[in-house]
Amino acid sequence: MSATQAQAHAHVQRRAGLLAGLGAYGMWGLLPLYFKLLPGISAIEVVAHRVIWSVLFLAFVLAGYRLFPALWNALRQPRIIAALGLSAVLIAVNWLVYVWAVDTGHVVAASLGYFLNPLVNVLIGTLILKETLRRGQFVAVLIAAAGVALLAIGEIQTLWISLTLATSFAFYGLVRKLTPVPSSVGLAIETLLLALPALAALGWIAQHGGLAFGRDGSTTALLIGLGAVTSVPLILFAMAARVLPMVTLGLMQYVAPTLQFLSGVLLFGEHLSPGRWASFLLIWFALALFIADSLRGARRRA
Repeated sequence: MSATQAQAHAHVQRRAGLLAGLGAYGMWGLLPLYFKLLPGISAIEVVAHRVIWSVLFLAFVLAGYRLFPALWNALRQPRIIAALGLSAVLIAVNWLVYVWAVDTGHVVAASLGYFLNPLVNVLIGTLILKETLRRGQFVAVLIAAAGVALLAIGEIQTLWISLTLATSFAFYGLVRKLTPVPSSVGLAIETLLLALPALAALGWIAQHGGLAFGRDGSTTALLIGLGAVTSVPLILFAMAARVLPMVTLGLMQYVAPTLQFLSGVLLFGEHLSPGRWASFLLIWFALALFIADSLRGARRRA
């Protein structure tokens, strides 16, 4: 492959990664709307159903794309299994804390976690992966950090929720970026590793008479739908994480909490204080600055 062909291939990959990342973050931004349809169901049961139905959904995905040989090959490599075991633990912690936070009324703290997460991604990209920031990107990160700090000041009691969500998902992205396995294959292995604990949790809940599955048709269908709702954005995210710098991936993530913000204000009528408005405006300005700087850099490279 010539240098020109390699550049063209890299450009196509970056574009596909950007589209995959936007798709993933867009779906995650609208995910609270789905959870609103499942009131009164414990976080453990919701997460367990996310795992179980994701396994079945991914089985069809792997069959459709003929990826079972890649799955068997990955299962024979202890290093890949160990890495995906770590990522499985990280995503399980993230899911449990997020669903619990939404269920117990700590939506703002959960949203703050996903506003913090891009900054953690930027730190990982610069400190661990040695990625570099241009001047405009560095200024954008500082402005975003100021906006997140304003949010954190008003939510100090529940900051542990935000920090757990931010760090668990940032390091999940790092592990998936460094693990050489197709996105859907990696997710299938993660859910397989979590399937046994998920089944045990559902069995325990059923013995204590609290299982929501089977209660009525709509609830059962929504719980089954968690497989697709969970798997599709994670597959898209893993695709984006493999080809995009952590810095770019981090700043793109503001799409999800911004959609959550719009849902809260426009659909659920949540009130925002002047301080929160100021923090959101700072974050959005930082995102616009980062995108503008990235586009200028792309034009110069072209």
